[in-house]
Amino acid sequence: MKKFLYLFILIILTLYLHTYNSSNNPSFEQNEPVPPSSSKIVALSHFSAEIPASSAPLLEWNKDLNAVYYELELFDTVPENLSNDDLSSDHLYYTASIYTNAYQIDLKDIAPEYLNKKPLYWRVRSMDIDGNPISSFSKLETLYATDAPSSMNSPLPHVTYNKENGTTLLYPVYAFIPNAHATQFEIEVTDRPPENPRGTAPSKYRIFSTITNLCDYYDPKARIGKYYWRVRGLDDDNNPVGVYSDVQTFENNPDDNWKIGIFGDSISHGGGHLSFGPADWEYSYAYYLDFPTINLSCSGDTSETMVKRFDTDVVPFHPQYLLIMGGTNSLRAGIPAENVIEDLIAIREKCYENNITPIFLTLAPINPENIKKVFDENTSPVWQKNLNIVNKFIRTQPHIDAAAALNSPAILPTYYGMDGLHGDIPTKKIYAKAINDNISQFIEK
Repeated sequence: MKKFLYLFILIILTLYLHTYNSSNNPSFEQNEPVPPSSSKIVALSHFSAEIPASSAPLLEWNKDLNAVYYELELFDTVPENLSNDDLSSDHLYYTASIYTNAYQIDLKDIAPEYLNKKPLYWRVRSMDIDGNPISSFSKLETLYATDAPSSMNSPLPHVTYNKENGTTLLYPVYAFIPNAHATQFEIEVTDRPPENPRGTAPSKYRIFSTITNLCDYYDPKARIGKYYWRVRGLDDDNNPVGVYSDVQTFENNPDDNWKIGIFGDSISHGGGHLSFGPADWEYSYAYYLDFPTINLSCSGDTSETMVKRFDTDVVPFHPQYLLIMGGTNSLRAGIPAENVIEDLIAIREKCYENNITPIFLTLAPINPENIKKVFDENTSPVWQKNLNIVNKFIRTQPHIDAAAALNSPAILPTYYGMDGLHGDIPTKKIYAKAINDNISQFIEK
């Protein structure tokens, strides 16, 4: 399973090829129920003449949980007869390369003559994967700015771990808002607080680093213990653009006596709808559970890799109960149902050997057409037969029937999972309700 962070490349290429939706661009079936935008888009950043912005302000708006990306327009005047639903030919600046609900814009490059003098105006709307708007533009927002340098001279992390239910991940994702002019980003993980905060040099406590041109990164390594991470922008030649961000912390402590763990692939790791990853908690069923869990899932897992990492990733946390959802990636790749069942049996036996109660979750159907569209991956023609065989086996084990709770048609509707695989918010909430309603039959009072 390709991780979501690599999928932004697909969006960027799509946007390069067309600004407006093309009639040649394949769309999802129109007869499937597609949810409306979660809310109208409202600007959260306000810069008045009395309290103006710097020369590179951060423009923020409310998150649309159905958006794949956003379009933003900047104007130097208020156009006449401005439509709330159509792009304007009068904009001074336009971008569609926005994948989170914030954007730092450098006005020294775009409108230097307006700094300290005249106001600018901006608005934004949310878009779907086909380049269609799913909201109207936000109300035109006045923007006064000066030529003062911005106080935001680093990427801005926007994920908080270890606070609410479902926010403790063994495989963390480092997500952030890019800073202006950075074309790539260096992420640094340390095992103690960096000795050089807000600097540009690596920390002497660095244990891992990587460079990405995307705005999130899936750590390929399980992080057991307490760690620190930060990110800085770079230009095309790897020169610093600004400084490292403020350091962020996360912790996965086996001594915290986690009662319930979650073990699976990206469906359980979290994320969906292409632009949302495991650090977007609304796309994780663990977030909606009535009890705390530690999420031991790893995006990309097959049932075979789940067996292989059980001893290193599950056993150290010695959970009393383990919610297990795995095998979808194997089945869509054409692995026989019998092989997947053997892996699930191996996981079950490892649970019993370590005094863990296994609780299997049945597997929802997928949508091969949508998977091909979003991930450009083919699906085995016998996936459906094999999935039914695996689910029949799971229903003979200690289990919660998440698939029955979803009550999906044989092909996963776009409403339940736009990318055909991971499940969007309605699906994650249904899984959580099924678990909440049935977990008591396994948990000792």
